[in-house]
Amino acid sequence: MPDSDPHSAPLRPGQPRVIPRPEHILSRAQISEQALRVLYRLRQEQFQAHLVGGGVRDLLLGHEPKDFDIATDATPEQVRDVFRNCRLIGRRFRLAHVYFGRDIIEVATFRGTGSDTDVEGSADADRQVRNGLIVRDNIYGTIEEDALRRDFTINALYYDIADFALIDYVGGLDDLQAGRLRLIGDPVKRYREDPVRMLRAVRFACKLGFSIEPLTERPLFELGHLLRDIPAARLFDELLKLFHSGYGLEVFEKLRHYGLFGHLFPATEACLACEEQDFPITFVSRGLANTDTRLAEDKPVTPAFLYAILLWEPVRRQWGELQARGLESHEAMQVAASRVCVEQQPLVAIPKRFGLLMREIWTLQPLLERRDGKRPYRLITHPRFRAAYDFLVLRAQAGEADPELATWWTRFQDASSQERARMTDPSARRKRRSRRRKPAIASSSETAS
Repeated sequence: MPDSDPHSAPLRPGQPRVIPRPEHILSRAQISEQALRVLYRLRQEQFQAHLVGGGVRDLLLGHEPKDFDIATDATPEQVRDVFRNCRLIGRRFRLAHVYFGRDIIEVATFRGTGSDTDVEGSADADRQVRNGLIVRDNIYGTIEEDALRRDFTINALYYDIADFALIDYVGGLDDLQAGRLRLIGDPVKRYREDPVRMLRAVRFACKLGFSIEPLTERPLFELGHLLRDIPAARLFDELLKLFHSGYGLEVFEKLRHYGLFGHLFPATEACLACEEQDFPITFVSRGLANTDTRLAEDKPVTPAFLYAILLWEPVRRQWGELQARGLESHEAMQVAASRVCVEQQPLVAIPKRFGLLMREIWTLQPLLERRDGKRPYRLITHPRFRAAYDFLVLRAQAGEADPELATWWTRFQDASSQERARMTDPSARRKRRSRRRKPAIASSSETAS
């Protein structure tokens, strides 16, 4: 990447900075074979074809891209005519997906700048804006217009397969070198167009270690309420990208810093804003740190466990309150879990297959307290036992559950049949508890005398 002034002003449309192949580090050898096939085929059909977005950004930073996205002047229908292995998706943004087995190359037509006046048009208008929120946008334009429609400058860099040059219309190379995240255009307007950009700002800042430019950062403290306008199912997908990225703990801390977390998980935020016995509640932080560790070690993670962590505090609080009113522990947990899920679902829609597993993790917690007789033998064969046990260990590490209980279940899993019999004998455990208490009583007497 060539040297440049990191504080230079954004380039005006129509006056791009073009970096010829000898002056940048991006190479075709770094691009997936499937993406190259799409790029070359579009070019052969006399269409423009550019690698764009995160793929270009990550390659320039020396990272391995997760996806390779392509921008072209071909319409989605024209892309489908070129590739038999293509499907058109999306109503809000019409896209073409070209399939190579399990690999998908996303192809987007250059977006036009359009006009917000289309909001009063017909129901099938190509561009619809309601209260600043773009609900449909399928107006096509030039590459210059497309660059202005992208979110952050570092995501608006184009690699032209025709001559292998980099094209920068908005000063993205300067921001990339400076480690700076900056929205294209007026930040307040761009956030209102798509409030999910606030979550993307947090994600990119954590992922890349970039600072957020002040004008881009300031609205994050003020516009969190706009996330309520985003479909709850879309927020579920976006939050998985945030929390299953390997830096979930940092994401969590930034979301709370900007006040965004409370708009997504208000019940959890209300719990975290309090302290218990003068100590802050640390379970969520420990749970997210554990998820980051598992991802770093290439161990499996599930959205059910993630959301069990994020929503545990309001569940735990209601569980305790219901028991104080006289409900049996397991029944109280079931009621608490149901209430929290009903309240949360309109905000972030958790798919049923994950929601059921999440609730099983919670409802097994009171059962893990029952260690007499045959109960532990039945519980250890439960298909969700391991997830519930891992959850119990996290609770114990956070000081919220009895560490001895977590230790007992750890031992029980590896114990011999004879040892398990002793461990589940209530009279034997009462004797052990009695022997542990005696020194403490004697110590207290000696101290009193």
